[in-house]
Amino acid sequence: MNFKTEITKIHYNKNASGIFFKILQFLSLFYSIGTRFKNFLYDKSVIKPKKVNAYVISVGNLTTGGVGKTPVVAELVNYLDCKTAIISRGYGGQLPNNNVNVISDGNNIFYDAKLAGDEPFWLAVNTNAVVITCKNRYKGAKYAIENFGCSAIILDDGFQHRKLYRDMDIVLVDSEKMFGNEQLLPAGPLREGLESFKRIDKFVVVSKNIEHSKAEKFARVMNKKLSVDSFVCKIEPDKIYNIKTGENLPENELITAVCAIGQPEQFFGFLYNYNVKNKLIFDDHHCYKEAELPSGILVTTEKDAVKMQNFSRNDIYALKLKTQLDAKGVLS
Repeated sequence: MNFKTEITKIHYNKNASGIFFKILQFLSLFYSIGTRFKNFLYDKSVIKPKKVNAYVISVGNLTTGGVGKTPVVAELVNYLDCKTAIISRGYGGQLPNNNVNVISDGNNIFYDAKLAGDEPFWLAVNTNAVVITCKNRYKGAKYAIENFGCSAIILDDGFQHRKLYRDMDIVLVDSEKMFGNEQLLPAGPLREGLESFKRIDKFVVVSKNIEHSKAEKFARVMNKKLSVDSFVCKIEPDKIYNIKTGENLPENELITAVCAIGQPEQFFGFLYNYNVKNKLIFDDHHCYKEAELPSGILVTTEKDAVKMQNFSRNDIYALKLKTQLDAKGVLS
C-alpha cells in the first residue's frame, strides 16, 4: 500500500470516516493553530514581509497536489512584456536550495531536470524567463533584480510564503478536486483555512478536461463569493510525441501510461484515443531509473519526460498540453 496514495484518497473523500481519519483531524488542530498564528502576525503587521524593487506576482494554491500552476506560470510569463524571473523553491531537484541556483538566464539552461527539479527545468525550456531556485524567495528575487535587471518576479507556489511582499496574489484551484474534503492538513488537502480567501486578488479555476462547463460554473460561483475576478484556465491534450525524434504517436496504439504527478487521473483521462494496457503511478517528483520502466511504448507527461530524456530507449512519448488563459485579464 502506498501511504501517500491512501492519504490522498482521504483528502478528496467528503465522507471520510474511521479512527485513522479522527487521528488526522486531531493533528489538524495543531496545524490550524500554527497557520492561523503565522497569518495573524502578518495580517496585523507584527511581522512585515520584505520588499524588492520589482513587481511581484505570486501564483499559488490552497491545496496540496498538482493543480496546474506550472503551465499557468508559463502563460503569464510569456504575456509579460518585461524582463521576468520565476522564483521556485526547487522541490524535487538535487541542487541545495539554501543557495541561489540560476537554472536559466532566459537564454541558456545550466542544469538538467534531475538537478534543477522537473518544474523549474520545464519552465526554463518553455519560457524566456530567468529561472531561479532558492528556499529564500527574497534572496532569489533580489539576485534576479541585481544580476539580470528583472522588473517582474513570479513566485511559483508562493501563496503561503508570506516573507516576500507581493503586489498580486493569484490562487488556483482544480475544477474536479476543488477543495477536497475541506479539511486542513493532514486530515485534508488544505494548506490553510478558507479564511485566507481574503488575501486573494485573482482566482483561477484550472480545467484539465475536454468539457469545461463545470469549471466555468465554479468560476462564476467563486467570483460572486470572493468578490474578486475569477477566470478559467483550459488545459487540453494537444499531441503525443516521441521525446527523441518528435514524431507523433498514431492513435489506438497499445501503450503503458507512466506519471509522477499530483493528480494522475486527469493525465490518464487525456489518453482516451489510445489503448492503455497498464498505468504506473509514482510519487510526485519521482526521479526515474530506466531499469524500473517496462518495455513497450511508454507515454508520460512533459514534466516527467524531462527526467527520461537521457534514457537509451527510443519508445518514450510525452503528452503535450495546450493552455488557454486570459493572461491579460488575470494580470490587469
